[in-house]
Amino acid sequence: MVIPSNQRDTLLPPGGFTYSEILHQPELWPATLDIVRKSGWRDQADGRPVIVTGAGTSAYAAAAIAESWPNALAVPTTDLLIEARAEIDRRSPHFADSGLLISLGRSGDSPESLAVVERMMRLCPKVEHLAITCNAEGQLAKMPAVTPIILDPRTNDRSLAMTSSFSNLVLAGLCLRHRQEIETILPSLCADIQKRLPDLESAAEGLSMGKVERAVVLASGALRPLAMETSMKILELTAGRTATLCETFLGLRHGPMSFLNSGTLVLCFLSSSPEKRRYEEDLVSELRHKQLGRIVGIAPEDADRSLFDDWIPASAGECLDELRVPFEIPFAQLLAYHLSLRQGLDPDNPSPMGAITRVVKNFVIYDQPAGV
Repeated sequence: MVIPSNQRDTLLPPGGFTYSEILHQPELWPATLDIVRKSGWRDQADGRPVIVTGAGTSAYAAAAIAESWPNALAVPTTDLLIEARAEIDRRSPHFADSGLLISLGRSGDSPESLAVVERMMRLCPKVEHLAITCNAEGQLAKMPAVTPIILDPRTNDRSLAMTSSFSNLVLAGLCLRHRQEIETILPSLCADIQKRLPDLESAAEGLSMGKVERAVVLASGALRPLAMETSMKILELTAGRTATLCETFLGLRHGPMSFLNSGTLVLCFLSSSPEKRRYEEDLVSELRHKQLGRIVGIAPEDADRSLFDDWIPASAGECLDELRVPFEIPFAQLLAYHLSLRQGLDPDNPSPMGAITRVVKNFVIYDQPAGV
């Protein structure tokens, strides 16, 4: 049962931080929009090459933002840290001369995030730096020559896994480019999703019943980062006990379909585009014919419900796919949370042996010759 927001700090279920941080997202999205509005940022990226970067879940947030920006490219910090200048130039030929680097981070203390900003300042001194972070006290927010946009402190999740931080980082990045459109749709989306949370949780809890050893997450185009983050959340919160695979609908046929068996949970985030959905629904029909998986459709209202074993109405199915990611992720997070509980784990700390930590621990950052 969804706990009212005014009781969440005093009456929390197991994994209470994770649970609370998933549920308060619709309350925080308007604050994120307002922070971007008040930041004074105006879209200065027309015609400029943009790289959006982050590590782990923040890298998936970067990918979701880049999908909605012309001239934008998502490159994880884990790549930018080790790539030579020539490799960066091949990715984005004019980035070094006039580019914008947007760095994302929940804590702002990830070793890659800081090292990449410092490295880009050395390699590409003409590049402008913008950071979106959930932590005003993090090092990323305080770096010289970096313009910070600092989100509401409640987005700085206390749990190990990124939940509220993910959706709000994505939303902030989308607002940089699509603020007027988001201002129009956000009030109704927040109200609708807040109202639907009990039903979304009930559906998520139902899907977690039984033994879920494998999960496949499918999405196309601009929704691919949503599938990547869903796959990551299930893997993280179940400590790897639920093996996951993220793929596109059309890509599944080219080998990855061998991962599926009759008991695999198959999450299908269907496009809001009817043209794309024709291909997606054909793939789902093929899975049903082959009796592969328990197939769950997270889809716009006009999709074919008969194809799915379980049906979850999309939270933002009337929006363009490139704007949907922040609003579709709460259901996936609730599913990962309940799968974690079913495994007997604490969703706030699903890795008690320390295989993963809330912030990646410091590691050696090697000096590199100038220009490399």
